[in-house]
Amino acid sequence: MILVAGATGLVGGMITRTLLQQRRSVRILVRQGSPYQAFVATGAQPVIGDLKDPASLAMACRGIDTVITTASSGQRGGADTPESVDLAGNRQFIEAARTAGVKHFVFLSALTGTVDHPIPLPRAKALTEVALRESGLPYTILAANGIMDVMVPLVVGDHVRAGRPVTLVGEGRRRHSFVAARDFAAFAVAAVDHPAALNRRIAIGGPEAVSWRDIVAAYERALGRSIPIRWIAPGELLPDLPPVPGLEELLSGLLAGLETFDSPVDMTQTASAFGVRPTTLDEFVAGELRQEPIHQSPNDTPTVSAV
Repeated sequence: MILVAGATGLVGGMITRTLLQQRRSVRILVRQGSPYQAFVATGAQPVIGDLKDPASLAMACRGIDTVITTASSGQRGGADTPESVDLAGNRQFIEAARTAGVKHFVFLSALTGTVDHPIPLPRAKALTEVALRESGLPYTILAANGIMDVMVPLVVGDHVRAGRPVTLVGEGRRRHSFVAARDFAAFAVAAVDHPAALNRRIAIGGPEAVSWRDIVAAYERALGRSIPIRWIAPGELLPDLPPVPGLEELLSGLLAGLETFDSPVDMTQTASAFGVRPTTLDEFVAGELRQEPIHQSPNDTPTVSAV
């Protein structure tokens, strides 16, 4: 049986749905009150628990062969912090899996996380990687180079839809291999029984390294019009973000950090080995724009219709 933690999240939900479609035996670790009923209706076995509750983790891991976890504190706030969930909680999860005799622990992490990272969340992910490697558990670490579905709408797509200028940090020229959430999920599912995944940290990116200027240009191609850009210096806060506690500081800090290096990932061999075709930037943008109507100013010629 496979235990998925984070099943009600973006990538975790995609993983869970794919495993259920493959008729795998799936247990999902879910928090009290979370919207998990759709997964139960399609065959998942729920267990109520929390990464901050070691007893619930021990119960969740009983009879489990493989753990896949995308669980994270995200921006929940309160008692859920990178320290309590992404660091201490993951360590407790790893220990519960080791004690239960889990045969494979798949941890979805961040490529750019380091143990001395100035931002708590990527630092906690890097420290969890260390704990997992030292646990003695057979493991796979899939380290994503930024999720398109999270980063791109927040920085570009949401502002385009609202008719606002896009704000970029620094010069916006550094290139990174962002990956679509569905591709990250596909790699996680493929890793479950794949011998090439065992006891490895695998960098996961898209098919091309792109800058934020490239991303804006992709929206311009799709819309057939130019998009105004505002520029801020590293250290300044991005404007007009959703009112989520801590989001301004987190996203602004991440973008400032991304302006200090390039992180291309050659996915040729990995994509071939795991049978996943990474989604291109243009494919992602086309799909993202189909999700909602696009704001049109009086002088704009409509070029995209909502679907």
